[in-house]
Amino acid sequence: MSFTAEVKDELARVAPVCSHCDKATLAALVRIEGTLFFSGQGSYRIEIATDMPSVARLIIKMLHELYHLKTELTVRRSVLHKTPNYLIEVPSQPHLADSLRDMGVLSGEGLELGIAEDLVAKECCTAAYLRGAFLGSGFVSSPRGDFHFEITVESEALAEGLVGLLERKGIKARIMQRRSSYMVYLKSGAAILEFLAFAGAHQCALAMENERVIKSVRNDVNRMTNAEIANQAKSANASVDQIYAIRSVLEAHGMENLPPALQDYIRLRVTYPDATLKELGERATPPLSKSAVYHRVRRIEQMAKETQG
Repeated sequence: MSFTAEVKDELARVAPVCSHCDKATLAALVRIEGTLFFSGQGSYRIEIATDMPSVARLIIKMLHELYHLKTELTVRRSVLHKTPNYLIEVPSQPHLADSLRDMGVLSGEGLELGIAEDLVAKECCTAAYLRGAFLGSGFVSSPRGDFHFEITVESEALAEGLVGLLERKGIKARIMQRRSSYMVYLKSGAAILEFLAFAGAHQCALAMENERVIKSVRNDVNRMTNAEIANQAKSANASVDQIYAIRSVLEAHGMENLPPALQDYIRLRVTYPDATLKELGERATPPLSKSAVYHRVRRIEQMAKETQG
């Protein structure tokens, strides 16, 4: 099961907080996943499609309990994807138009383009509406990969309405037009987590947070490892340069003609070719500071340059 499917399955089981929450969820689902057919003066029918059985059950349950509407369910199987698709048909019936107006799908002027404010007047209903929107056309990538979240809608006004609802909770979302539809999307892992928690997908939010922690630790370890490898390479290159400088100085002057301090440094460097300056200083007798070893290195390098010149 994909992470999107896991989130939808959990959201479909969230209990309403108040008596209006289910209406907000159903309203969003009908607006986003429903197709409205007009068949004469005040006569309508609806088709709602979903590939999630838990979402299909929720839609049918709410249509029956909230509005006592008759429904017909058809299970279709895609030949291409070999996955079932659930088509919920709400045939034309006397009080369907009133139900659609109550859900904010229809207004006095025809189709409602934005989000009716009375549906989302309370915070719990705002969460319920966003929950329905995600159940309808939401997608969230696996937290093991790059973070991406989107809800696709057909109306720009509806997309702007969803962005406004998210802003109420301090979640910054953006809109991108994709052909004839509009995508409300989040890119930040923190913003996606806030949405999941606000909408009620607490288990999925916890799973995502665990993956975020693992990913963060892995990135920190990789950064530290890369830095350590780079430092080791730099130190190795410096050691090679120092050994070449020592060889030039010994060929030109001989060991016996060098000051005792330089002789001690040369013996340490030849004995411990991979050691850092700090480690060489610790192995000296008596121990030397890193700066003291550095001064000896600089003196050897200067003598090597003079020899080559």
